[in-house]
Amino acid sequence: MSAARAGFRVRLEDVMPANLHHAREALRQELSAEAMPAVAFVSTLEDAVRDADLVIDCVPDELESKLEIFCLLDRMAPPRTVLATPTTRLSISDLAACTYRADRCIAIVAEASAIPARFTEPGAELLLHTTPETAPEAIALLQAFWERVGFTPRFEPEPSATPPRQ
Repeated sequence: MSAARAGFRVRLEDVMPANLHHAREALRQELSAEAMPAVAFVSTLEDAVRDADLVIDCVPDELESKLEIFCLLDRMAPPRTVLATPTTRLSISDLAACTYRADRCIAIVAEASAIPARFTEPGAELLLHTTPETAPEAIALLQAFWERVGFTPRFEPEPSATPPRQ
């Protein structure tokens, strides 16, 4: 909702059609007539990520779920696409290593359900973990995105991350 309000084009996909229906109804009540056309509800993950610059998943914070979505996104999204994932316990370095875009994977250090609640705090800080391979352009894209939707992003190397092998 906040991304659409900020002028971003948003594509929502869910494996449960009822969830998309509920999202559509909630967004119709919350978004202005100008912002609503920026949101599309799609039935496949491929349609959702086909031309995406940034993908933020909302799958459960469980290793199997994150690995599955990262593998699918890595195959379906354009090579330039940055993958951002909310997590409180998983290693972004480990998830990134399972893709062909380790330089474009960043962790949002929060549960996906906690992010919307923080939008009520103007300029709330949001911690993002990077890997040793994270590209400067991936950081710049996320910096601009989160600032535009109302957060103050703070990027830190993942605590357990080690430098890449030479």
